[in-house]
Amino acid sequence: MGGPNNLDEVEVFLKNMFADKNILTMRSNLLRKFVGSMIVFSRVEAAQEIYRKLGGKSPIVGHTKKLVQKLQQQLGDEVYVDFVMRYTPPFSSEVITKLNNMDIKQIYLIPLYPQYSTTTTKSSLEEFEQSYFALGGDALLYETKHFFENKKYNKAVVDTIVNSLGDEKADEFELVFSAHGLPQKIVDNGDVYQKHLLHHVEILKQMLEQNGINFSKIDLAYQSKVGPMKWLEPSLEDKLKEIKSKKVMIYPISFCIDNSETDFELGVEYGEIADELGFEEYRVCRSLNDSPLFVEALEDIYKKLAS
Repeated sequence: MGGPNNLDEVEVFLKNMFADKNILTMRSNLLRKFVGSMIVFSRVEAAQEIYRKLGGKSPIVGHTKKLVQKLQQQLGDEVYVDFVMRYTPPFSSEVITKLNNMDIKQIYLIPLYPQYSTTTTKSSLEEFEQSYFALGGDALLYETKHFFENKKYNKAVVDTIVNSLGDEKADEFELVFSAHGLPQKIVDNGDVYQKHLLHHVEILKQMLEQNGINFSKIDLAYQSKVGPMKWLEPSLEDKLKEIKSKKVMIYPISFCIDNSETDFELGVEYGEIADELGFEEYRVCRSLNDSPLFVEALEDIYKKLAS
């Protein structure tokens, strides 16, 4: 969904997020605007402080630029690779204007969300398509809606987990796949995100076992809950309280690229909770970012779309 390029963009990021009808799902635009403005007002200073601790911007921007550069090198000059953010620059309108000037005939859209959700994948694709046709684009649009089953992608995830273990024994650790949470009502209304996550965890469990990596236990938990309504459970905090071994590895399963929710929320805030709970080891795996195998996975996803 993007991330602020500087502290001034934090408010822009929050305003655009909470103006999204796929995030605040009330039917009334007026009510959405009112509720969204209240949320932004209450969160902007705290959010700015988080990004200040991360160097004044979201790490997602730099990682994404490097990923795009490597994918461009992988695909060669016959394919043009670019990226769009949902809530912060570069917005779809500026990238679409560039594409229209290049007279592009086919556009392949790959939202960087492994699992489908109305709040992420659907929101991003809808916004791009609406902007594209509003700006007079006439290329054919091809899109992928999820890629959690892609073999190269999952090999990249498994390799990251194995590398994070180092010389330690897997059976001394519990592995928790941490996913961004959703309000339960969104799932109850038909969003398949949770089903995709559960399926994805099973795929990764099997791959780890096939590679002789046997954690003491593997679980799924959810982070980033805001507000009083019921969200998907268990929360990551509750899951940490259950772990007896006091050695845990966290993999951010719903993220491809590191951002404030991996670097700060998982790395710092939940790290402090783990310290309070007396954990001997609390490790957070990096997201795939611009890793070579992730680049290969994206090439594979593109070629399947283009075939």
